[in-house]
Amino acid sequence: MDELIKITYENDRPAVSARELHEFLEVETPYHKWFPRMCEYGFAENSDYAVTDIFVHNPTGGPQSKKDAALTIDMAKEICMIQRNEKGKQARQYFLQLEKDWNSPEKVMARALRIAERKINGLEEKAKQDAPLVLFANSVSASKNSILVGELAKLLK
Repeated sequence: MDELIKITYENDRPAVSARELHEFLEVETPYHKWFPRMCEYGFAENSDYAVTDIFVHNPTGGPQSKKDAALTIDMAKEICMIQRNEKGKQARQYFLQLEKDWNSPEKVMARALRIAERKINGLEEKAKQDAPLVLFANSVSASKNSILVGELAKLLK
């Protein structure tokens, strides 16, 4: 599938830049007016989109900060339907195909394996960090003699 609009996969969820979608749809309204108007269709921040800062090169000097938003694919599809033009239809079809691919058994299994691998690596790292504590706890539990905490502290120094 050719990439019409760049898709990012943060937190293992596909998302698209609102600015890039705006540009692809060839909307004549400036982005800073268009996006808030799109949000009025009932989209919720941190659920349907997340506002981000992007830095672009300012011709008069250093970098300039602009607002962007990472849109869920569902929100992007709805915005495409609202546009009611050929570019909107093309983008919506693209997102529908992307969703089919994302939900294919092979892709779901690949994501599950990546998540499991990250979890296993995290647990292995935790086990390495906890090894001295486990050794100490096992030594104390296997000990036949008792020791005062003060004497133990002196021994550990």
